[in-house]
Amino acid sequence: MNLPRTLGELRGSRWEKLKGRTVRQELRANVRQRLRDGEELFPGVQGFGDTVIPAVTNALLSQQDFILLGLRGQAKTRLLRSLVFLLDEYIPVLAGTELNDDPFRPLSAAGRELVASQGDEAEIAWLSRTERYIEKLATPDVTVADLVGDLDPIRAASLGSRLGDERAIHYGLLPRANRGIFAMNELPDLAGKVQVALFNILQEGDVQIRGYPVRLPLDLLLVFSANPEDYTARGKIITPLKDRIGSEIRTHYPATVEQGIAITASEAWTERQDQPVLIPDFIRETVERVAFEARDDSRIDAESGVSQRLPISLLELAVSAAERRALLLDEDQPVVRVTDIRSGLPAVTGRLELDYEGELRGAEAVAADIIVRAIGRVFSSRVPAATTTETVDWFEAGNVFRLPSDVATPALTELLATVPGLLQAARGLQNEEGRELLAAAAEFVLEGLTAQKLIGRSEEHGFLAAEPEAAPPAARRSWN
Repeated sequence: MNLPRTLGELRGSRWEKLKGRTVRQELRANVRQRLRDGEELFPGVQGFGDTVIPAVTNALLSQQDFILLGLRGQAKTRLLRSLVFLLDEYIPVLAGTELNDDPFRPLSAAGRELVASQGDEAEIAWLSRTERYIEKLATPDVTVADLVGDLDPIRAASLGSRLGDERAIHYGLLPRANRGIFAMNELPDLAGKVQVALFNILQEGDVQIRGYPVRLPLDLLLVFSANPEDYTARGKIITPLKDRIGSEIRTHYPATVEQGIAITASEAWTERQDQPVLIPDFIRETVERVAFEARDDSRIDAESGVSQRLPISLLELAVSAAERRALLLDEDQPVVRVTDIRSGLPAVTGRLELDYEGELRGAEAVAADIIVRAIGRVFSSRVPAATTTETVDWFEAGNVFRLPSDVATPALTELLATVPGLLQAARGLQNEEGRELLAAAAEFVLEGLTAQKLIGRSEEHGFLAAEPEAAPPAARRSWN
């Protein structure tokens, strides 16, 4: 692509016709065009199609700054970073200027001097859309100088100018983001005086530095993210700053297990090129159910939330456990089994903020309970009770089945076939053919029966009949 290299070459082009167009107007025009063409606005962002994305779209069409409020792991940062793809692919800037000056309307003193001295020979540089997005994590040590800038006495002395001279300014992140998008994560963590410094930028679109009459009408879209708990009058946000942000948009976790499965499948690293691993559908659902059960658990702090990173990391560890077993036992086709989910316990314990009751039990015990509940939920929804009657009766007759931990998945099918009715129930759970998948399904049926307390398990003997008081009333039989 041949792009103009001087201001003279730029004249008469479509960019001259767009001079004076703000970044908000640019975003609005591109959003309108994508909506008209039926294109996806935020590719890769899932689960927000009927809620968050329409609200963000409305804010962009209204040319408003906005803030995303949500718990951790709700794709807030991903959504903000996706805004960059709504910008033009390239825009022209005056080469060498710090503020990405518009060649036809220079903002900085350096830009104005450049055009005045070189005229149409002034060199043009091209700024890509990715270079127009600047992101900053708010922390208590961030200063006004970091964001806005400061006066540099040494630079003023070298120029022989007064301290308030615009050329003596050392610009901060916000001026350097001119003609682009500036995103700040965890906004309430900024110190109060820094939040106050944002007032003028949000309201008037300009910056003032250390009380000197230096005014820079910046062209910016400001977007933020925050935790709802902090973004209140009782939290860390200053109310006047909150009032100046155009739209307050709430994010959320996946509304359905199906949405969660789709998000986890797109984010988790499961495509192991050196040794592909099979992941049965019921395993994917169980992994996702772990997150849903954790979010509903009274022992976990609801205000902290349970990140969507939990099922993503859990699935990755389960796949790795299957891969490890295949390497140790020389399996040709590794498949994720329900025992591999338990191997992913570290992905769960590190993401649970426990309340008092949970702390008394401990993170590992709580996580193990959640995994059992998730297995039970998936089992009850996928395996009809009638298909497991023969298996439950066999255990109630006093039979015991021990499942070795070091057996390869293909050989596991022969062992599981010794339990009457087990493989038949497994075939109803797993539609696809293959010994490995059948073995994984049969093992899941055993774990599901245990989770539903239809059979029991001991460390010494393995799977056995359930204790009478442990089985649900509908499942109890005569023990006389």
